[in-house]
Amino acid sequence: MPAGERLEPLDLLARLVAFDTESTRSNLPLIDWVGTYLDGWGVSYTRVPSAAGDKAALFATLGPRIDGGVVLSGHSDVVPVTGQAWTSDPFSLRVADGRAYGRGAVDMKGFCALALALVPEMLAADLRRPIHILLSYDEETTCLGVADTIARFGSDLPRPGAVIVGEPTDLEVADAHKSVVTCLTTVHGHEAHSSKPMLGANAVMAAGDLVAGLNRIADAMIARGDASGRFDPPYTTVHVGTIQGGTARNILPKLCSFQWEYRGLPDLDAGEIPDLFSAEVARVTAERLNRHGPYGRVETLEEVAVPGLAPEPGSEAERLALRLANRNHTISVPYATEAGRFQAAGIPTVVCGPGSIDQAHQPDEFITLDALKDGEAFLRRLIRDCAA
Repeated sequence: MPAGERLEPLDLLARLVAFDTESTRSNLPLIDWVGTYLDGWGVSYTRVPSAAGDKAALFATLGPRIDGGVVLSGHSDVVPVTGQAWTSDPFSLRVADGRAYGRGAVDMKGFCALALALVPEMLAADLRRPIHILLSYDEETTCLGVADTIARFGSDLPRPGAVIVGEPTDLEVADAHKSVVTCLTTVHGHEAHSSKPMLGANAVMAAGDLVAGLNRIADAMIARGDASGRFDPPYTTVHVGTIQGGTARNILPKLCSFQWEYRGLPDLDAGEIPDLFSAEVARVTAERLNRHGPYGRVETLEEVAVPGLAPEPGSEAERLALRLANRNHTISVPYATEAGRFQAAGIPTVVCGPGSIDQAHQPDEFITLDALKDGEAFLRRLIRDCAA
């Protein structure tokens, strides 16, 4: 790529979509390409590698290298295409009928492409307040791909004053979303002939009791509701997604495991549902697993914990995004993002980006060309704001 080559948003989106960055794969080829693009414009950036070294985040600074800037945060990873009925190659951008089709087009390489396309304008604007571009990884699995970068804010990286996470909100300004915690529970029983249940412990039946306990916890969350009135559904949700166990009809099963999750309202105490489930585990272990002897135990592994985003009325990020988006109120969104990790580090954060989440994760994912234009206008207003 020639040094300083100016690319339009659609050209950049095509380049980004062409990289298969499903979360199980490395994103390094994409990060290498973006690094080369930024080198061509003389933009300083820092790569922040994952612990395994197979992935990396990229943090670029436009304008003065000082604290108080604005981060435009987007993830480079995408969800899988396996089993989906695409009508064209998901990793080759197709433009038709006012839409740009491709995996990640709206979630969220469209936002990343816009930020990168406007690098020349950011450089020409003589920014007083820096604009940072942060490309992360693993957002679709753990939202941990930004964590190492956030940990360096205020040390060897400037500490920003506001973060805009560019997930697709149709440029509405979202200041709240639920947390997501996913768990794997494994019930260890003891095998015996099914005609002599007193000689063992039935892991499947104990797991059934625990799932029933999660149903009771879910019902309690529904009854409590959402005092803010902002979420749909208006309560913390509890869900069991998979369950498997046992070897034969006439053998007391030795093992049964199930995956479950809860999506908590921002005001949910982080320890409440784990504590309620622990009480269920203690009851089931005593009453079911170890009814006839010390045969069983239960283990729960927390696999993923993504913090929620709590409203911060009047925060710097909220005021800035509302002004740029020409909105006068905020919304909540039903999906989780990396925003809660920035907020947990004390940085005002909102979610605001072009396109609709309704098109994400589907076959023939797309972003409209009008949405890209609106996003481009949003970022141009940011440039003017930071140059004033």
